[in-house]
Amino acid sequence: MVREQYRALPEGRLNQCASYYQADLNSGKPVSLDSPAIEVMTDLKRVQAISIGPDATLTSAGKAMRRNNVRSLLIADEKRCILGVITSTDLLGERPMQFVRERGVRYGEVMVRDVMTPRERLEVIDMEDVRSAEVGHVIATLKRAGRQHALVAEEDDTGRQMVRGIFSITQISRQLGTSIQTHEIASTFAEIEAAIAH
Repeated sequence: MVREQYRALPEGRLNQCASYYQADLNSGKPVSLDSPAIEVMTDLKRVQAISIGPDATLTSAGKAMRRNNVRSLLIADEKRCILGVITSTDLLGERPMQFVRERGVRYGEVMVRDVMTPRERLEVIDMEDVRSAEVGHVIATLKRAGRQHALVAEEDDTGRQMVRGIFSITQISRQLGTSIQTHEIASTFAEIEAAIAH
């Protein structure tokens, strides 16, 4: 049987005061490439979103990630408006060290706001697209963007954009039982299968 090629899902931008849901825990059951995408999404209606303020230090952000066993944090203000995202890659990458060199400060003095990906640069996937997508579509989307994480958004009853979920390549890899690299682009089912096999 011939399989259709997986296409990356459409992406948009987060609105100015987009927020996020809050809740409890998710299972992480095994999946395959053609499982429903929603099975690999961390649903913020069921799993507590982990956030931090923009004025926290990178050291605090790293501790929050380790304590909560996550690799990314939402950056939010006191009204729970999302200002950006910071990942473990951001904490350990070149940007903090560049900031240290340019500003003449210590790593412990670098703030989350200095290295986070700001809201206006975040792309989001619409929850409606996720409902009809498969795991392979999510992998293709992350590979196209060269990212480890993707946010999923929807509107709440008042029309406010809310981050409903997060896709993490680490979680998807764990549920598939294999390692996935997102630095190279793969869009066909065969390419995704080959990437998973390595």
